[in-house]
Order: sequence, then structure tokens, then C-alpha cells
Amino acid sequence: MKVGRKLTEYALIYKKIIIAALLMLSVSVAAELAGPFIAKKMIDDHILGIESTWYETVEGKEAVPFEGKWYKRDQYFNEGEKKGEDIRILQVGRAFYFVPGPVSFDGERSVSSGEMTIKKGDESATYPAEKLTGEELLRFYNPEIPRIIRLIAIYFGLLVVAAFFQYGQRFYLQKAANRVIQKMRNDVFQHIQKLPIRYFDNLPAGKVVARITNDTEAIRDLYVTVLSTFFSSTIYIIGIYIALFILDAKLAAICLILIPILVVWTFLYRIYASKYNHIIRSKVSDINAMINESIQGMNIIQAFSREKKTNAEFEDLNETHFKYQNKLLSLNSMTSHNLVGVLRNITFVAFIWYFGGASIGVGSVVTLGVLYAFVDYINRLFQPVTGIVNQLANLEQALVAGERVFRLLEEDGTQVEDEKMNRYEGNVSFEHVFFGYKENEYVLKDITFTANKGETVALVGHTGSGKSSIMNLLFRFYDSNEGKIRIDGKDIVDIPYQTIREHMGIVLQDPYLFTGTIASNVSLDDPRISGEQVEAALNAVGAEKVFKNLENGYDEPVIEKGSTLSSGQRQLISFARALAFNPAILILDEATSSIDTETEAIIQEAMEVLKKGRTTFIIAHRLSTIKDADQILVLDRGEIVERGNHEELMKKLGRYYQMYQIQQGSKDDLAG
Repeated sequence: MKVGRKLTEYALIYKKIIIAALLMLSVSVAAELAGPFIAKKMIDDHILGIESTWYETVEGKEAVPFEGKWYKRDQYFNEGEKKGEDIRILQVGRAFYFVPGPVSFDGERSVSSGEMTIKKGDESATYPAEKLTGEELLRFYNPEIPRIIRLIAIYFGLLVVAAFFQYGQRFYLQKAANRVIQKMRNDVFQHIQKLPIRYFDNLPAGKVVARITNDTEAIRDLYVTVLSTFFSSTIYIIGIYIALFILDAKLAAICLILIPILVVWTFLYRIYASKYNHIIRSKVSDINAMINESIQGMNIIQAFSREKKTNAEFEDLNETHFKYQNKLLSLNSMTSHNLVGVLRNITFVAFIWYFGGASIGVGSVVTLGVLYAFVDYINRLFQPVTGIVNQLANLEQALVAGERVFRLLEEDGTQVEDEKMNRYEGNVSFEHVFFGYKENEYVLKDITFTANKGETVALVGHTGSGKSSIMNLLFRFYDSNEGKIRIDGKDIVDIPYQTIREHMGIVLQDPYLFTGTIASNVSLDDPRISGEQVEAALNAVGAEKVFKNLENGYDEPVIEKGSTLSSGQRQLISFARALAFNPAILILDEATSSIDTETEAIIQEAMEVLKKGRTTFIIAHRLSTIKDADQILVLDRGEIVERGNHEELMKKLGRYYQMYQIQQGSKDDLAG
């Protein structure tokens, strides 16, 4: 699984926003990197430019008066403008001197008795020199001041541009990242609903939650922080190297050694960081799963005084998570800032050695502006290097999180079909069906029976005999290993999952209610079911007798799982839900086993209304509730051992007879 490629594919969905952000980032970086070049120009061309050649001229723009004559810098003469005798302004220590003539070479300067001596190696030359006063020096600087001010204005303008585009790139990059994560979370949540029930048999809900929330949030950091840092740092580094090569190719080539060092370090870092992050993300999922399980089972934990045991198990997970977080922290601490500091020191040693040696060599002296630019760029070079190194931990976390999310998305799911089919008659047949949750461990063996339209078929048997498995196959929560299941003569594997379930209804022993109201739990917010239909369904199952005292009636709020309602009330809502959807096939899974006698009487009346005109399957332990069933199937260890109606099975004096007598005997004992 190529995590990087998949993350890129998600990013490309919003490529226009990301490209716009990255272009803004490029402009911002370019504007910032222009700063040292502007400073170099200011120093060399204007602050130190006073030492360039001056020529005698006539009074005019940018001409400077000195001792009755006018002088102008060579750079400021227009084409064809006449030049007179050349002179130089040279600095010795803190003082500046007027040299009335050309200087043949530059080197170490000294002044004595109105003469300036310049030495370069074995060469030496002496020139007459007159010290300039502060006012005279300022006159020679006057032509430079407007240009310096202009460069300062340009520099500040570039800073403003850089700040504006930096804001823009961050805004759009975060917007794109939020969009990507929004889509990713939607995709994961939608995919979860397409996964077969089998997938969730061994996967705690908390682990799924961790992938939708924690892991996608880690991926968000990748798009917002890591991508921005890596891209801007890459542009910075490229831009700085270009500038260094322009200034001095030899030193720039020496600085290139940083690149392979970073590549090798990144490779070594990822080996350990990947291992630690996999364990950390896994433990986060385990912690989420345990918290979810503990909240769901808090009544059992407290009832059986398992608080200390549960806390010990949680502490064990938490300690492992802490241990590997510390290992990752140590890895980051030992390598990130320390590595950058070492590289910075090595580079500056090379820089000092190079310029120290270069300043001694004949003709190798660099200008102060170049020196300043080099120092500035080398300082700037380590900012993106530090940024990259510091973001490697986030990058690794995001890649590990992405791997977990995409592993979930790669699980085979069932595409949601919009295909509709007319309400079928409800004739169901099982033909030599074999099924097992695990390979070669069948829980259903050679199941064969037929349920005709409108019939009621009861499934009875001890726990684990396979009753619920038959219903799971009918609903296509699972598919059989062998044999065929047909509805109205059509093999159900040829009917899309959603289509086949559209005309089925189910009432479970412990019905699940969603946060909302009683009415919304009946309609499940299906626009096809009106408020009148909801009310009619509730009234048909006798709900008005049970809910008549509620302040808001059928609009009474229901919290998660309907925990504020009694078992009987939840069951009535579940019955009304099944009735409102008007299924052709109805499954009642222990629907009356956990309710009180009074409510059971109401539901028994409602069941007759509910079963009318429908093929009904009843899974029941209370055999007294299925005496009127058209067909009773007695299961034992996954096989149908008896079949018939109540009277026929009682006459056989077989397993059903024994079960019925035991239940009746229990009731008689209780009555006595």
C-alpha cells in the first residue's frame, strides 16, 4: 500500500486551492530571500560605493563640490557625458581621504604626513591624501542617500508582500487540508457502513472511532504543517543555494554536503520513528476501545466491583503508550536540534576557514556586502533545515496514521445500490444451506425449509443451535457457504443488499434506539414515512397506552440507546418502526423475552396486527408465544431435528415436546 501516493491523490482533489497556496508560498519565499541581495547592494554600491572612481565634471545633478571643483561617481555619468580627471575617496581606519588621482591597485592602506601608502604583497605605492571633514564626507554621500532610502523602501515593501502571501498560503493551505480531512472522514464513515457485519465481529468500536478521529487529525497536520514546512523549506534551500552560487560557487559547493547528510539522517530516523509511531497509534486505538467498552459496560463494572481491575488494565495500556512516546521524544531530542546545531557549527567553521584563507591570498579579498550576504544566507539556510528536521516526527505520525486509515478503506465493502424493486410476495426457501462464521466450522448444516407468503415460522432451540444465524443469512448480513436461499424463487445473492433489505423488517431482543425523539426512531428520518404514518404505527402497537404520560408525547427526546426508557417502551418503538416500514418479511428475534407481563400482553395484541399479510419469522424461547405458528422448526447444533405446527410436534413427543413440558412445568412450580 503506497500511503504517500494515496495521500497525494486526496490532496489532488483540491489541487487548485493547494497550487494557489503553494504559489503564494513561492512568492513569499522569493520576497524574503531578496533581502540579503538588497543589503549587499546597499553596502557595496552605496555605503562602500563612495570608494569607487570619481571624475571631475561640471555643476549638475549628483555632482559634489570640493575645493572649488565638482566631482561625480563613474556610475552616474550619462552616455556621452564628458569626464575630467579621476580621483578616489579611500577609507583608512575611521577616516576618509581625498586622493587627487588614480589608484593603480588596492591593498593594505596607511596614512602619514599627508600621504597614503598602499601595499599589496611586494608591491607598494604612495599617493597624496587630504583628510575629509565630516561635512565634506557627507557631501560625497549625498547622491547615495536617496538610493539607500529607495532600497530600504523596496526591502520593507518586499517584507509586506511576503507577509501578505504568507498569510494567503497558510489560509488556503489550511482550507484545503480541512477539505481533504472532511472528505477523508466522510469516506471512512461511509465505507464503514458498507463493510460486512463479519468485519466488526473482531474489531472493537473504539478502534474504528480512533481511525476516524485521531488518525485523520494526524493526517490533517501533514497537509497543514508538514506540507507547508517541507515545501517552503525546499524553496528556501533552493533559493539560498542559487544565491550562494551567484555570490561564490566554491563555498556554495562546500555547503552542498548538507543535502546528503540530511537524506541519510532522514532515512535512519524513519527506521526507528516508524516503529515507535506504529505502536503509539495502535495503543491509542486500544485505549479508545477500552474507554468505549468501559462506558458501555459501566453498570456491570460497578455492579461486580471491577473498578480496580479495569483501572489496572487501562494503566497497563497507558504505561505502554507513555513508554513509546518517551522513546520517540528521546529520538527527536537527540537528533533534531542537536543535529542542526552540529551542522551549523561545521558550516561556519568552513566559512571562517574559507574567508580567512581567502583574505590572505592576493586579489582574493571579497567585498563587505558579499560577506554580509553570505553570513545572512547561511543563517537563513539553517532555518528551513531546522523546520524539515522538526517536522519529520509529524510526517512519520501522519504516514502511520494514513496507513491505518487506508487499510480500513481497502477492506472489501458492498457498494450501496439505488436499485429499487417492487415489494415482493414473501415466499422464502432455504435449500441445503451450510454456513459457518469460521472456515470449516459450520453452525448451520443442511438447512432446508419453505415459508410461504403470510405464514408464521417459529425457530426454537437451545442457545447456539443456529436460530439467529438463519436470520443473519436471510438479511444477508452474511452469505451461506453452500446451498441457496430464495425469495419468491429468486436467489438472494442476485439481489443487492440494500434492495433485498428494503422490504424486510426486524425486531431484536434488545432494540437499538438512536439519539432523537420517539417519532424519529420510528421513521428513522425516512422522508417516505410521514408523521401520520408514524403515529398510526405507534397507535397500532398500543404505544399510546404506554407513552400517554410523557410530557412531549411522541416527540419525547430519546438519548443514546434509549437508556431513559424501559425495555418494554423500547420494544414498542421497535415494533412501531417495523410496522411503519411495511415489510413483506418480518423477523422477531426474542421480541418479547425481556419485557414485563403487562407490556407483553399489549405487544401480543400488536403482533397479530404486525404479522398480518407478512411472512413472519419468530425466534423464541417462550414456546407459549408461538403456539399459533404455521410452522415450527426445532434446531439442535445447527440442524433441523423436528418440524411441524404445535399440535403435530406435541404428538411426536420429541425434543419440542420435552422443551414445552419443561417450560410448562417451570410455570406450574412457580404458580405453586
